[in-house]
Amino acid sequence: MRKKAFNQWILFSLLFLSLFLFSNAEAVKKVELIGREILNFSLPSTHDRLINYADEYYGKHHLIITFFPAAFTPV
Repeated sequence: MRKKAFNQWILFSLLFLSLFLFSNAEAVKKVELIGREILNFSLPSTHDRLINYADEYYGKHHLIITFFPAAFTPV
């Protein structure tokens, strides 16, 4: 009984370590986007009008764009 529990603990530890190593490898591959200039774009606002980044925000404010998958949906 103890040997089986020990083997399961070792297997779980190895699985955790392998997932940890793979997650770090993917994090290193990502391109750093902070501080990079972006192209001009337009997005719809919540007030039913089109917001043009170049005209209304460029050089005046800092812009943070976030993405929430499935936000405000019944998923």
